[in-house]
Amino acid sequence: MSLLTRPAPAADHADADHLSHRDYGRISQLIGDETGIKLPPAKRLMIEGRLRKRVRALGLRGLDDYSHFLFQRGGLAAERVHLIDAVTTNKTDFFREPEHFNLLERKLVPDLLELRNGERQPLIKVWSAASSTGAEAYTTAMVLADLAAQRRDFRFAILGTDISTSVLKQAERAVYPTEFVAPVPPEKNGRYLMHARKQGLRPEVRIVPELRRLVQFARLNLMDTSYPFDRDVDVIFLRNVLIYFDKADQEKVILRLIGHLRCGGYLILGHSESMIGTAVTMRQVAPAVFQKP
Repeated sequence: MSLLTRPAPAADHADADHLSHRDYGRISQLIGDETGIKLPPAKRLMIEGRLRKRVRALGLRGLDDYSHFLFQRGGLAAERVHLIDAVTTNKTDFFREPEHFNLLERKLVPDLLELRNGERQPLIKVWSAASSTGAEAYTTAMVLADLAAQRRDFRFAILGTDISTSVLKQAERAVYPTEFVAPVPPEKNGRYLMHARKQGLRPEVRIVPELRRLVQFARLNLMDTSYPFDRDVDVIFLRNVLIYFDKADQEKVILRLIGHLRCGGYLILGHSESMIGTAVTMRQVAPAVFQKP
């Protein structure tokens, strides 16, 4: 029996369709508890706009009916993942904050390989801990593929994780609008992007299979108390995520991730983020780049 007992067309006028103060508070509390992401009152209109898509998808009357479905009619269990997908922000770009990728190529990976000079073809592991649609993970793959072809003395594997199932599906598919990959340098565009021979209304490209094979994606909530991944990761990207958490949660997430870094490994934050005010002790080697002792 369906949980949707009152199917009806969505409201025609969004201006009259709003969450009550109580319902917005309940949804904000739920998202905060589940993901650590804080939704202050200033984000209410944005959240309402995103949730109206779920209202239409479920055939409900409006946001009030959606809240009733979640909290009175037992719909939360089935809707939880979709709710999180709808309200989480998934801003990402190829070669975002490019100085980090220059540093990765010119210093971080060479220094990591120097620490492991007794190994034959060591495997460099990189984790994109809030990978969204995969742009950061595939950017890293392009940079490391070029470096590996040049040096011929290491292998690499990349993990991308995110809490949103919808963006992970897009990341695994690895298909992007042509304008979205504009930041990719021309030489990497030619090597790592496939362009359709017959373009549709919106031209698209796809990451080449040789690169896709080196990148895996998995769902992860950074608020989980433990992460089921390797503990010898060389580089972890955690960029532009901590700004959505309070100080206590920021510190917990950072400490958990550091536990997955090998000694000498690097944690890379966004340029607008820092570890000031936390109990975390790591050596800063560049703006927003920290090394585990």
